[in-house]
Amino acid sequence: MPRRLPMSPDRLIYMANQIGTFFRSQGHGKAVPGIAEHIKKFWDPRMKRAIFAHLDAGGAGLEPDVREALTSLQAASLPAAP
Repeated sequence: MPRRLPMSPDRLIYMANQIGTFFRSQGHGKAVPGIAEHIKKFWDPRMKRAIFAHLDAGGAGLEPDVREALTSLQAASLPAAP
């Protein structure tokens, strides 16, 4: 099986912002959890790791609702402290 190359941060930013655009009409209160849920369900772990790394590096280019959704999703995916 051929090895897959990682997606570029620019492509992931574009995709995440497109998801944000889709949910924008639902208002902030529904958009942020909707974006987070979509990424949680449909993005593979490599994509999530890459976008979280981009978020940790400042998250340049991410729309505010997308940034908030990713921050909440990242916090929810961290292991609980002992």
